Amino acid sequence: QVQLVESGGGLVQPGGSLRLSCAGSGIRLSMYATNWYRQAPDKQREFVAGIGSGGDTAAAASVKGRFTISRDNIKNTVDLQMNGLKREDTAAYYCNASRLLEDYWGQGTQVTVSS
Repeated sequence: QVQLVESGGGLVQPGGSLRLSCAGSGIRLSMYATNWYRQAPDKQREFVAGIGSGGDTAAAASVKGRFTISRDNIKNTVDLQMNGLKREDTAAYYCNASRLLEDYWGQGTQVTVSS
């Protein structure tokens, strides 16, 4: 059974940092494209950042230069380091792993940026 479990969310002041982690079980994340998405209230889910099986990375324009995605193949985790957080980064953040016809999602972790 495949599971993706996100952790690391919380409340942070503007300008602060958080590190989200996505842990995979029943799945080897290095064999998948692993992505972070987010969804704010009353908005559509949007792509944040991703890392391919080959290690190539991509990030949305809104977070480029502030967020960094990385993968630890030993721990089987994909992390999202978020620096310089803004109020508009407030959302539920979801981990996604996909390849071919397989598509898995975690339950999400809430990030709230507020003073």
